[in-house]
Amino acid sequence: MTQQVKRAFKYRFYPTDEQAAELSRTFGCVRLVYNKALEERTRAWYGEQRRVSYVQSSAALTEWKKTEELAFLAEVSSVPLQQALRHLQTAFGNFFAQRAKYPRFKRRKKSRASAEYTRSAFKWRDGKLTLAKMAEPLGIRWSRPLPQGVEPSTVTVSRDAAGRWFVSMLCEDTATPDPATAAAVGIDAGITSLVTLSTGEKISNPRHERRDRARLARAQRKLSRKAKGSANREKARREVARVHAQIADRRRDHLHKLSTRLVRENQTVVIEDLAVRNLLKNGKLARAISDASWTELRSMLEYKCAWYGRELVVIDRWFPSSKLCGACGTVRAKLPLNVREWTCECGAAHDRDVNAAKNILAAGLAVSACGDGVRPQRESSRTGQPSMKQEPQRVTAGIPRL
Repeated sequence: MTQQVKRAFKYRFYPTDEQAAELSRTFGCVRLVYNKALEERTRAWYGEQRRVSYVQSSAALTEWKKTEELAFLAEVSSVPLQQALRHLQTAFGNFFAQRAKYPRFKRRKKSRASAEYTRSAFKWRDGKLTLAKMAEPLGIRWSRPLPQGVEPSTVTVSRDAAGRWFVSMLCEDTATPDPATAAAVGIDAGITSLVTLSTGEKISNPRHERRDRARLARAQRKLSRKAKGSANREKARREVARVHAQIADRRRDHLHKLSTRLVRENQTVVIEDLAVRNLLKNGKLARAISDASWTELRSMLEYKCAWYGRELVVIDRWFPSSKLCGACGTVRAKLPLNVREWTCECGAAHDRDVNAAKNILAAGLAVSACGDGVRPQRESSRTGQPSMKQEPQRVTAGIPRL
């Protein structure tokens, strides 16, 4: 059964000098409006215990444009400025709902600058995209075509720290589920092996950051020797950013291929609910954990399972997958990280990671079949539907409670 989903199609483009200047002005105005509105909201809250709504911020923006000091805000498209206020409203909504920290000010020199255009601020005709205040369409490199008959509803233009320009088009698309299959897989995330499957297969960790660590260090040393504010320092900063961008691109490409393969081949995918933020507090492993990017892999599995009619089951982070004997159900009291193979009292010999993946699969199938402890999850921004099931209760016995 097909379903309507929102998909973002991201492309690189090469602006003309005029387009680059216009977009740079827009980025600066978006940052200024966001920061000024945040400042006003902060003053109202801490000074008067008064909340400022989006409507009030929008009215204030109109008044700012009438002043001599901020009259230049009227020279760029008004839509990205309004979208910045909407994003700030969302940030405050998340803060008051205790889903996020207090909104922070946008810095002038940041890793990414962006502006969002809604349907009234761009023209889409014959496969060409023209933004407001521009006479020519963007020079987009179409690495893949948009789906037939699909038009973008929102366009986000961005420039990363390496100076590359990107355009992301949000479209309403139809997702067709893959043919059903009886296969199911449990996934144990790791560092030496990026993931270990319940089938016994181990997928090695490419360690993208480690491969370019020496090159990154050289670029950073060159940057440290440049005078602050000089043109040479800006060139050196771009070189560091390019190395980081290439590492991130390779990592993302690998995770996309891996997640697509897992979703295509299996009807049910079972993973652990890892507390990655807490794991990053380990100073010895933080760099390797960040390079593995388990959170990004989970995100990809979530929306791809929803797109292709698969089921993603997330078991509780306290489930003793590594210490549990898959043969007799005995749970070891301790199992240090340096122990990669162990033998149970029942005589069963286990590879730590393979045994954990098999236990994760067994627990996930039990949860999926019986529904014990299943609770609704947050809606996926890409599908608008709950994307997974989860066993939230702490497992203290050797076998999950049914």
